[in-house]
Amino acid sequence: MSKNFNKRLKQRIIVIQVLIVVSIFLMGAKSFDIQIFKARELTQKAESDYSRRLTIKGERGQILDRSMNKLATSIDAISITACPSKIKDPAITAEKLSKILNINRKKLQDTLSSQRMFAWVTRRVSPDQANQIRQLNLKGIYFENDSKRFYPNRGLAAQVIGFTGAEDSGLEGLEFKYNSVLEGSSLKIRVKRDGNGGTLDLDKKKRAELKGNSIVLTIDKKIQFLSEQTLERTVTAHRAKSGIALVMRPQTGELLAIAHFPQFNPNNFKGYDNEAFRNRAITDAFEPGSTMKVFTAAAALETGFTPKSIFFCENGTYKIGTFTIHDTHPYDWLSINQIIKFSSNIGASKIAGTLGNKVLYNYLTDFGFGDKTQVGSPGETSGNLIPYRKWSRIDTSAISFGQGISVSAMQLITGISAIANNGNLMKPMLIKKIISNKGKDLRVYHPETIRRVISQKSARQVKKMMSLVVEEEGTGTKAAMDGYTVCGKTGTAQKALKNKRGYSKNNYISVFAGFAPEDNPELAILVVVDEPRKQYYGGDVAAPAFKTIMAESFNYLNIPPEKNKVMIALLPTGEKN
Repeated sequence: MSKNFNKRLKQRIIVIQVLIVVSIFLMGAKSFDIQIFKARELTQKAESDYSRRLTIKGERGQILDRSMNKLATSIDAISITACPSKIKDPAITAEKLSKILNINRKKLQDTLSSQRMFAWVTRRVSPDQANQIRQLNLKGIYFENDSKRFYPNRGLAAQVIGFTGAEDSGLEGLEFKYNSVLEGSSLKIRVKRDGNGGTLDLDKKKRAELKGNSIVLTIDKKIQFLSEQTLERTVTAHRAKSGIALVMRPQTGELLAIAHFPQFNPNNFKGYDNEAFRNRAITDAFEPGSTMKVFTAAAALETGFTPKSIFFCENGTYKIGTFTIHDTHPYDWLSINQIIKFSSNIGASKIAGTLGNKVLYNYLTDFGFGDKTQVGSPGETSGNLIPYRKWSRIDTSAISFGQGISVSAMQLITGISAIANNGNLMKPMLIKKIISNKGKDLRVYHPETIRRVISQKSARQVKKMMSLVVEEEGTGTKAAMDGYTVCGKTGTAQKALKNKRGYSKNNYISVFAGFAPEDNPELAILVVVDEPRKQYYGGDVAAPAFKTIMAESFNYLNIPPEKNKVMIALLPTGEKN
């Protein structure tokens, strides 16, 4: 009995030993297979479960005014991600999220129904939306730090700056034009996830290194603001369609303000029509009316005439073929000084007829009309100045007083500034410099003289003519300022009919362009008001806005009054054009 028991015990021990040896062998073989043959496959699977490759992109650079005030910047935002494999009921989760985020529920449900460990739900949500989603406490839904474009001054210079789209790429304005400068660099990295499937915070230092470059504008935030305020009041008071105001330093071509009304808020651009986005000071051309007369006068002075040269103005009515040119008031003989002061269409026509087509055309093109200014903003128009060989006699006359030619507001302020700058045409400057994400200057822009258009003597004589416009009996008395000699020119242009020949009898563009002080102009300003009602003469509509912008800008810039020069604005004695 005892021998049989011992025998059976030994047999069991041997079997157990064999099983242990076999198990050890199998475990070794499996371990060898895992560690040697399947190591790469399993490592990749583990990494896919607890990490993922992600393309990170640095935030956009800033757009700054000349004093480094932020006009466009990037702020922290939250993006929503998901770990679909941890979501038990994708349909319910998708329904709750889609209501808050206003996104397609069906597409979101399909995304959340996969077995992936990571998926984007949406990018850059508002703080309110993020808080609502947090309160739902949805399993498998996570929050990641991101950035979004923000415009701290809302509509300030909105048409100039533009805005970005959902992927933070520029869609309009400077955001679009300089997208490659502003956008951050991209980098593919592998990031770890925590046990719940959420992505661990990315290295902030690495993100900062990927930030885009910034642009410093010549725009002055304060002057831009007061220009927009004045323009809004003017357009509203005259029930006009829209308005534009530009402020430029004549000696450098720097633009201190490009104001538009109506405005739009680029933080919520989807709430506006595309019409609101255009930088009309650059993209739109219009007939400038009588402001063109100063350039006609400048051409006359350069070709041998003097400010006192006289022309017969036909007592207010002048026939050219089948066309008749009228003046607001009947005049007989007027000097060039008086033609500009009283804004005589017939006088300008007589000057142009004496100069001839080619001479007038050459001076207008020298002042920059018919060509883009290359200011650096998208969609710029070249206006319309037809070749002089195609001009008829009536074309020559009409162009001399601002009909039959179209210009942009940018061209017009640049041309006026050339007269203020003693005859030197400057390239308009909107970009001051480009700086790196570390604040280093990458490119600095300097004032650029394009050419001398007229002599200093002629420029001084035209300045004097323009100062007469603002004096008693001139058409621009409402632009006069105490303590400064203002030089300006009014313009009132009938708008051409759409899809028809001829001009509207009811729709006008009111213009005032000028600068101050006369001897050493600090600022040149242009105000354009489209389709004002009741009053429509440039001297009544645009001149007061010019005065307000100039006076407030001088006060802000601490520009002292001229010595022994006190000007009192006088009431106009009759209709102005």
